[in-house]
Amino acid sequence: MDEPALIDAAQRGELDAFNRLVLQYQELAFNVALRVMGEEAAAADATQEAFISAYRSLRGYRGGSFRSWLLRIVTNSCYDELRRRKRRPAVSLEALVEDSEIEGPVGASDPAENPEAAAQRRELIDAIQDCLTGLPPEFRIVAVLVDVQGLDYDEAAQSIGKPLGTVKSRLARARAKLRECLKAYGELLPAEFRLQNEAVP
Repeated sequence: MDEPALIDAAQRGELDAFNRLVLQYQELAFNVALRVMGEEAAAADATQEAFISAYRSLRGYRGGSFRSWLLRIVTNSCYDELRRRKRRPAVSLEALVEDSEIEGPVGASDPAENPEAAAQRRELIDAIQDCLTGLPPEFRIVAVLVDVQGLDYDEAAQSIGKPLGTVKSRLARARAKLRECLKAYGELLPAEFRLQNEAVP
């Protein structure tokens, strides 16, 4: 059954069809939430809440990119969790970075890489996650959607429910802040990344 048929069946109340949609998108949803939240437990909670909300809202889906529609719910779920955490901060930034196990494109490992390369990749991942976690949520989310998950600007705009110009503006500011943050890591980063980083005005 293709995606439109699964969506149609799920809208008619077929739980099996919705579960198949969940299986199709759960990794993407969790990876987005993990990059935004910086911690596995919080990402899992945000993802679960997003799928519950998606199930409740499914009859309101009116077509277009289902992925964008779902990611908008995921990002809203992350915003809600971040707001709750602001009211009751409980974990240090260092603990969030140490506890996170990053998956997805930036965290993908090569079975053939040597231990030194693996250690450098891990340091780079930790540095990027640390800098992402330090961004304001509205910048962090667009950076995750576009630069980590590879969404185009239009889809990112749909996912956060903002105009295209807002996405471009926030992404430019997010990238500038990430560059500044990553400069502080200096020698911790792989040599080729340091050279690229230093070349940026």
